[in-house]
Amino acid sequence: MVELRTPLAEEDVKRLRLGDIVYVSGVIYTARDRAHEKALKEGKFPENLKGGIIFHSGPIVKKEKKKWEIIAIGPTTSSRMNSLEPEFIERFKIRGIIGKGGMNEDVMKSMRKNKAVYLSMTGGCAASIAEMIKEIKKVYWLDLGIPEAVWVLEVEKFGPLIVAIDAKGNSLYEEVNKRVEENLKRINP
Repeated sequence: MVELRTPLAEEDVKRLRLGDIVYVSGVIYTARDRAHEKALKEGKFPENLKGGIIFHSGPIVKKEKKKWEIIAIGPTTSSRMNSLEPEFIERFKIRGIIGKGGMNEDVMKSMRKNKAVYLSMTGGCAASIAEMIKEIKKVYWLDLGIPEAVWVLEVEKFGPLIVAIDAKGNSLYEEVNKRVEENLKRINP
């Protein structure tokens, strides 16, 4: 088990290996399709993301007495951001992405070049995951809608997360697919 604190240094991500179990503490940022598009179009993100982690997620929130509270939050399918993520990684110098389902070869190349990792989170546990959020520090771009807004979250031992793409561009998803293909060839020669 590896415990990480944001912002991440290059050394933090370079030592991670496929399959490592990771817990994150510090600040993370939600960013889905529309937040990626807006940031890339405008050439800026509301906060400095250097060394940061983005979470592909659209939380369910409520507001009581001018304070936001997360009811449920879970990973969304990361492949939706495949076309946007390489430029996003390059421009904003993030070191990590939390999501589900993996990302494509272009994203893996960008991760290798920029020393970033993909941390996979199990879907379907959104109410439990919400309990790991210590505080909503800020919210930006509410004009995009609540799920697409950028939520700045303070987390403590957020996880478990699995290193599914490492900073060398190796992918746990590719390895699993290779094993499945090999087994299928063995069963159906």
